[in-house]
Amino acid sequence: MSAPSGIPVPSAPPSYEETTGINVSYPHPYPVPEPGQKPDGKGMNPPPYMGQPAPVNNPVTVQTVYVQQPVVFYDRPVQMCCPSCNQMIVTRLSYDSGALTWLSCGGLCLLGCIAGCCLIPFCIDALKDVDHTCPNCSALVGSYKRL
Repeated sequence: MSAPSGIPVPSAPPSYEETTGINVSYPHPYPVPEPGQKPDGKGMNPPPYMGQPAPVNNPVTVQTVYVQQPVVFYDRPVQMCCPSCNQMIVTRLSYDSGALTWLSCGGLCLLGCIAGCCLIPFCIDALKDVDHTCPNCSALVGSYKRL
């Protein structure tokens, strides 16, 4: 074979096995069908097991779940999602007399403030317990106890 210009076309290079001399005289590790011959099916994928039904592609439903972090209540308003009306709110505060208010009153009585001065803790919000309510639905969403 020669090209039209008269330069001979090189043949295909030798295979790796021919070049290195590896496995030239050894038989193939697995049977190779000859050209024009069909494989006998041995070593091919087996048919599916008849005892099991074929897998059915069921549609998968995805549900998104939002997990809200626990809210810690103090003596300041808190922005949160109301568990009652599911609205984003800033809580409304209300103050109630609690254990610290009564202990302060009793302590002032022991110190001799019995002429009405022992009632001063009931006028100070910093000594009272705090209830957090929703401004939309007026549900109690949390409380903060001083003691």
